[in-house]
Amino acid sequence: MRNANIAIVGATGMVGRTFLKVLDERNFPIDNLYLFASKKSAGSKMEFRGKEYIVEELNEDSFKRDIDIALFSAGGDISKKFAPIAKENGVTVVDNSSAWRMDKDIPLVVPEVNPEDVNWNTGIIANPNCSTIQCVVPLKVLHDAFKIKRIIYSTYQAVSGSGVGGIKDLENGIKGEAPNKYPYQIAYNCLPHIDVFMENGYTKEEIKMIEETKKILNDYDLKITATTVRVPVRYGHSVSINLEFEKPFELDKVFEILGNADGIILQDDVKNTVYPMPINAEGTDEVYVGRIRRDFSIENGLNLWVVADNIRKGAATNTVQIAEVLVKNL
Repeated sequence: MRNANIAIVGATGMVGRTFLKVLDERNFPIDNLYLFASKKSAGSKMEFRGKEYIVEELNEDSFKRDIDIALFSAGGDISKKFAPIAKENGVTVVDNSSAWRMDKDIPLVVPEVNPEDVNWNTGIIANPNCSTIQCVVPLKVLHDAFKIKRIIYSTYQAVSGSGVGGIKDLENGIKGEAPNKYPYQIAYNCLPHIDVFMENGYTKEEIKMIEETKKILNDYDLKITATTVRVPVRYGHSVSINLEFEKPFELDKVFEILGNADGIILQDDVKNTVYPMPINAEGTDEVYVGRIRRDFSIENGLNLWVVADNIRKGAATNTVQIAEVLVKNL
């Protein structure tokens, strides 16, 4: 495995800054680093591994240099325009926006779940939605063992999922100020409204979770529904997952399977009030699973509570993990 030349698109944003942090923490092998952002951020300076880098304005000539992998987190419109340009210049793009996720010709990857899908990329790999990522990590091993028939998602998503504007709305709302990002105050409130509403009454976020889960698990027969909710938490999404399996199961086996799975930390000791919470997941890369219990209302039913840091595992870390798979093939 050789060192790679890495570009970051959207370097000054919340996820872009976290890319740098995660790359450093995971000792990602880098020769040359290029940082790109909007015209407004161009010229600003960022530090990485003791060296100062000047942020460049992203343009159509940005990738006309020796870049192996570009990590994108600058929104769907930027990805739609510039990812194909990067690809044409021989760069492999790992994109954190929703622009390419449901394209049948582009892999949608969570490395603990489907790393083999990286191998059929033709220049662009999509990073899934933050809520989907943390859910499919435990679902993959359970699906392999018991064959999932139906999934019901209910999410409790942190304001950082809306970027800096979401965090500001929470902080300002606590001070009694009106929101700018959300349609209503988020402080002391819950909004059952993430992304835009579709004609069928679902939000785009809910449809993303449904369709992305099927693609990542490569099972389009799964029955899935979702309700996504924004809650007044800074970092860390929580998801209540209700499952119906085709096969019968024993709870001890569920605990064993989840306890041995890559990327999962079991926190399930209700006698001692141990269960996953976003405040403890913040700043970490693992997926936390707890409140595991049988759903007695149906045959072969199970309930799970799943928590992860949405900016790290839900975005930056998963993207870097995909890049780690790619760099082994360089």
